[in-house]
Amino acid sequence: MLNGVRAFMAAALPGALADKVRAPNVPSINDDPRVQALTTTVPPRPPGFCTGCPERPIFAAMKLVEKEMGNHHIAGDIGCHLFACLPPFNIGATTMGYGLGPASNAAFNVKTDKKSIAIMGDGGFWHNGLTSSIGNAVYNQHDGVIIIVDNFYSSATGGQDILSSRADVEDRSTQHPIANAVRGVGATWVRQIDRTYDVAKVRDTLKEALSTNTPGPKVIVASSECMLNKQRREKPIFNKAVKSGERKVRERFGVDEDVCTGDHACIRLSGCPSLSVKRTDDPLKDDPVAAIDNTCVACGNCGEVAEAAVLCPSFYRADVILNPTGFDQFMAKLRGAVIGFLQRRRARRRVAFG
Repeated sequence: MLNGVRAFMAAALPGALADKVRAPNVPSINDDPRVQALTTTVPPRPPGFCTGCPERPIFAAMKLVEKEMGNHHIAGDIGCHLFACLPPFNIGATTMGYGLGPASNAAFNVKTDKKSIAIMGDGGFWHNGLTSSIGNAVYNQHDGVIIIVDNFYSSATGGQDILSSRADVEDRSTQHPIANAVRGVGATWVRQIDRTYDVAKVRDTLKEALSTNTPGPKVIVASSECMLNKQRREKPIFNKAVKSGERKVRERFGVDEDVCTGDHACIRLSGCPSLSVKRTDDPLKDDPVAAIDNTCVACGNCGEVAEAAVLCPSFYRADVILNPTGFDQFMAKLRGAVIGFLQRRRARRRVAFG
């Protein structure tokens, strides 16, 4: 009866009810037993870049430069690259509107021993960054560094095509390089990087930009396709070919547990969601080793970061062959026989040594 009276009062005279009755707090979704069950199988993930995101190696390279050359003021704007403000990168001091990161850095156009750095995406660049940021920096001879993250789409807002998209788009004009537009408004120090996963190259280019005496803005256009859009485009084609019986090769990366030292610098530098840790049975190792799960898209960033950071060469690439030919099967048996022979010989030597 009480519930009936409460329901009538809520409909007819809600103001007479206490706040707790009139507007009760909705139970947290985390209290739902179905959500709690997920925590036993799905690892918690902080917000961050997608697996294989080509922006991740850019910020790994920036961390390496930061370690060598010290801190610099870094301004960003709206876009996927804002995730760099979060761990493991913690890069970014200020944030301004879409395409206005370099414009905000105009406040630091003073003589100093350290150049400021600004970051903006390709979507923000075409939105208003070309004039408000690049044009302004050229006009005022701003002695700073501008990194334009070019992932071929306006990725943060849904992957829409833009002027610099590499694909042929019906009823649209694409394939207009950002570097050409930057030079067109007067920038003279411009560097184009066509593969951001080359962490060492990104690192060295950024160091050059921060140390050169060339007047005016130093512009780095770092280009690699958005991995999310790439997977959306390529997966259906790949799966269709496999289903039709065509031989296809899928690249995967892994970690050699015998080589991995458990340093985990690869995880700290890349932050890739597919990188995790697992326990090892090796009695000589106290720390868990790095591991790569099935969400890996074979971008190669983990291995590139390891090379750039001069870490142990524990990463390897494996080719998974779907619909193998007779020759593929023969080679697999041959490799298995050779590896098995070497493993048995090593096992015998260990017993003999003992």
